[in-house]
Amino acid sequence: MDMDNNDILIRLRYALDIRDAEMVKIFKLGGVEVTREEIQKLLIKTIDSDEDDDEPIEQDNIPCDNFMLESFLNGLIIDRRGQQEQKPGQVERPPMMMKSHDSVNNVLLKKLRIALKLTSEDMIDILNDVGVDISKGELSALLRKEGHTNYRICGDRYARNFLKGLGLRYRK
Repeated sequence: MDMDNNDILIRLRYALDIRDAEMVKIFKLGGVEVTREEIQKLLIKTIDSDEDDDEPIEQDNIPCDNFMLESFLNGLIIDRRGQQEQKPGQVERPPMMMKSHDSVNNVLLKKLRIALKLTSEDMIDILNDVGVDISKGELSALLRKEGHTNYRICGDRYARNFLKGLGLRYRK
């Protein structure tokens, strides 16, 4: 089953042991105002409708789109590392890097690497902890800018296992 953004948010919250009030604060740092009640609804897994049944499944969740997820990740970076000061003459970074569903996992890895001050070796170790072998070159391809000749799309397997490894590391 593919991971959707709600699933990523749920796994990330668990892995880093983030409470509801802290999630509200992180979203706000990323430029999105949400209430505790909305956080609860964002943390409900999205249910696919049953193929045999034409009835849509009623569900009280809020779908987490790319903008919301990336805003949360940006807020997490600010929360963990502080607000970055704009240098004179510095071009402002494009605020959103998620161009499509395909880039979500790549951006997730990049932004978690920044927020948690991880080196490539740290990331390789986190994946190794959950039984996933990845070379430095493969990891580098996942962290490259979209459009680079060596850029590779990060599949759900790497993202899911990375979040699982973060849980092992941060929930001790």
